[in-house]
Amino acid sequence: QLVESGGGSVQAGGSLRLSCAASGYTYSSYCMGWFRQAPGKEREGVAVIRGGSGTTDYADSVKGRFTISRDNAEKTVYLQMGSLEPEDTAMYYCAVRTSWSCGLWPLLEADFAYWGQGTQVTVS
Repeated sequence: QLVESGGGSVQAGGSLRLSCAASGYTYSSYCMGWFRQAPGKEREGVAVIRGGSGTTDYADSVKGRFTISRDNAEKTVYLQMGSLEPEDTAMYYCAVRTSWSCGLWPLLEADFAYWGQGTQVTVS
């Protein structure tokens, strides 16, 4: 089970931190990812953090502005978002890929087996 929180409304240039609390599986070994879906657009991968090594990767659109991290003890993955732009407005989802690897970009939704319910981020 994945439960996201931390979304909200913020002005352009502001920051938000999203959290995703996980339960029910070997969390620390798996790839965790953040996706987003804006109205009228397809869901897209935003950031991933690999199991084990914890190395990260980002979509070009968020590089340098977003940071993904994880706290294995708390079974929580975070997405720190800064310098937010109206184009970042979307529903944000966290997801688990039951492998240490996150696959290649662009991320494939079908590769991620478990999803949270989403948290809305609105930038004006």
